[in-house]
Amino acid sequence: MSAQVYPVFLRLEGRRVVLVGGGRVAAAKLPGLLDAGARVTVVAPAILGELERPGVALVRRPFAPADLDGASFAVAAAPPEVNRAVAAAAEARGLFVNAVDDAASASALLGGVVRRGGVTVAVSTGGRAPALAGLLREALESVLPEDLGAWVELGERVRAGWRERGLPMGERRPLLLRALQDLYAAKEAR
Repeated sequence: MSAQVYPVFLRLEGRRVVLVGGGRVAAAKLPGLLDAGARVTVVAPAILGELERPGVALVRRPFAPADLDGASFAVAAAPPEVNRAVAAAAEARGLFVNAVDDAASASALLGGVVRRGGVTVAVSTGGRAPALAGLLREALESVLPEDLGAWVELGERVRAGWRERGLPMGERRPLLLRALQDLYAAKEAR
């Protein structure tokens, strides 16, 4: 049995990310990277027009290991042999790489993601069954409340008070649950 994955959310704002591949799969990965504020460089011999965006650097040639120099993260969305070369170059630089549809070459696995009201929920199968992660994402999306943003705002407000009072972390969760119940009771009273 291999080790479990360690879930993490990356802050990519202002960081250089190299996206290797110029086709549909790369085009699907680009919006998320841009939404995260990454400075993206796309490297591929042929690049779809969808990848031509303001602020995105395009390098029209085959991948070279030096393309990863100075990068914070890499996404390999190319044919398997190229993805393996990207993974090897990333490993040599101590850089995490997501190799799309090639979990064996990836040191970073992307999961199914739901974003709502300032909350991000991700689910992963460790690369074993990506379609299942997508189905689980859809299921989570259907059960998360539409007003999740109000939950975040409430949590932020009460947390500030708790920190100011020095309330231990272990005592906060029941208080947050009570505050959320009060939020809904106030809505129902209207």
